[in-house]
Amino acid sequence: MAEPVIASRTPIAVEVEEGKTYWWCTCGKSAKQPFCDGSHKGSEFTPLRHDATRTGTAWFCGCKHSKNAPLCDGSHKALP
Repeated sequence: MAEPVIASRTPIAVEVEEGKTYWWCTCGKSAKQPFCDGSHKGSEFTPLRHDATRTGTAWFCGCKHSKNAPLCDGSHKALP
């Protein structure tokens, strides 16, 4: 599998609304980070659906290496 582009070495805070669906960018190429803008087309990457379970701040992974995708798990701290 191809490696995603590291879009950010820090998590990205987003105000989300309960019940709303968000499409997280998995390739790292989107200009609308942390969300998909279709930049993955023609690659093996596809966006990841995230259904917000509460309204408030969600910390989305910017490095694209989280084991808890699409949310940050601190994986960016271990990147070279």
